[in-house]
Amino acid sequence: MNKQLAIGIDIGGTNTVFGIVDARGDIMYRGALSTSTNERIEEFIDDLYEAIKPAIEKAGGIEKIKGIGIGAPNGNYYKGTIEYAPNLNWKGVIPLTELISKKFKVPSALTNDANAAAVGEMMYGAARGMKDFIMITLGTGVGSGIVANGQLIYGHDGFAGELGHTIVLPGGRLHWGTGALGSLEAYASATGVVLTAKEFLAARKDEASLLRDISEEQLNSKAVYDAAIKMDKIAMEVYEITGKILGMALANFVMFSSPEAIILFGGLTKAGNLILDPTREHMEKNLLPIFQNKVKLIFSQLNESDAAILGASALVWELKNE
Repeated sequence: MNKQLAIGIDIGGTNTVFGIVDARGDIMYRGALSTSTNERIEEFIDDLYEAIKPAIEKAGGIEKIKGIGIGAPNGNYYKGTIEYAPNLNWKGVIPLTELISKKFKVPSALTNDANAAAVGEMMYGAARGMKDFIMITLGTGVGSGIVANGQLIYGHDGFAGELGHTIVLPGGRLHWGTGALGSLEAYASATGVVLTAKEFLAARKDEASLLRDISEEQLNSKAVYDAAIKMDKIAMEVYEITGKILGMALANFVMFSSPEAIILFGGLTKAGNLILDPTREHMEKNLLPIFQNKVKLIFSQLNESDAAILGASALVWELKNE
């Protein structure tokens, strides 16, 4: 009964966030470290251990920790492995739960990062009480968690719900990690927004834009947002086309599982109505009449890192006592 705490870890393409969580979902301690600086998974786990160790000691030692839940790109719930994640340095199949459990000396469980966020939203956020919804994470990449009949959809192999890698524009933009042409992630992620902005700037050389004051290396999605709220025409059109592509994709997803809501989560949602309005317009425009005006399109109610930490930590309560 003394193991009443869980560690939740969310491994993102750029940063990893973590927290120590109690059974009520209160995050007692949180922290972060860079994901991208370690070329080897073993080095990353060493750094992660050193970062979390002081919090474990403050919480009363490792004997208070029931286990560790992790959300990660291409995380396989069944096998505890990260497999061929395009946005991470570590290639191939990584036996993550095995390595984490060995280092921390507690059991661990793993799921896809977007699935972890969906669980967090279902337990503590906008999806409370919902049995059918889709979580779309718009960050460095595009992830998704699909909940149907109150259960996360894992598929037969643990990899269901990779909606970010569905093809939305056949023969379209080359994806930097997968080599796919025209996938949703290549357009509707923060990375995709920057690529679209660069394409517009190159194609419309004679058109003035605040984005021209920023070097190509420094141009990021926040800069596009800052320009758009100042009514910069090119920046506003970047959001318009991003929302159009995302809305078309969401229409397909709605017709697949008929969710009560689609919940948008992640850094790109900070653009607010700049992204929400065109997305909603083009989702509705591409739906069959039986699906129109039925599906709520809303932003997550949880702090970005909190949802991922809470969702990952929820895996711990399902672990068998060892």
